[in-house]
Amino acid sequence: MTRVLLIEDDPAVRHGVTLGLRRRGHETEAVSTGEDGLEALASFAPEIVLLDLMLPGMSGLEVCRRVREVSQVPIVILSARGDDMDVVVGLEAGADDYVVKPASGELIEARMRAVLRRVAPSQSATGAVEACTVAGDLRIDRQGLRVSKHGAELSLAPSELKLLLFLSASPGQTFSRQQLLEYVWEHSYYGDARLVDACVMRLRARIEDDQRKPRYIQTVRGFGYRFGPL
Repeated sequence: MTRVLLIEDDPAVRHGVTLGLRRRGHETEAVSTGEDGLEALASFAPEIVLLDLMLPGMSGLEVCRRVREVSQVPIVILSARGDDMDVVVGLEAGADDYVVKPASGELIEARMRAVLRRVAPSQSATGAVEACTVAGDLRIDRQGLRVSKHGAELSLAPSELKLLLFLSASPGQTFSRQQLLEYVWEHSYYGDARLVDACVMRLRARIEDDQRKPRYIQTVRGFGYRFGPL
């Protein structure tokens, strides 16, 4: 059973999604405004948040940003707005995934499971990797799932952590956006590169000294990304 916080203003959608989640055994708290969602974040302590973008008053994007100021709980946006720019903005605000409505209960459940698995320890395709990677001032503890920079622990969202664990397990090896999407997000769909690129941008903001000249997460133009060189 997973504690799910649903922030959705449409009564029909809120009722349908809540009913589906509870039938699948999830403890679900459903609210209709961003303000109520932020209150529930503290009182309900959800393990994952399902968030609509078009909310009355405080927008879903603002809710996402405020949640990220205090918590790294996984966030999946559920929105009828599926334009490229809407998806990019949502991901850059700190969401871990984006589902375009209408969406079946099975799809929402699958995306939730994929997001919740992202904090699992990373392992390369060739087998076990070292328990800890140290690259300059960056330290990646794979067993403890902790990342620190200049000795200070960083708070990374699940997708950011799993992306870093995966890339750093094979320093110098280049992975395509599709490979990263399939490993980190465990699915593929239209506009897939947006998930990867937005996550890379957020991760660089946390671990790089100069995002314009990244040292750790390097771009291989026209293909994907790699970690290093160490």
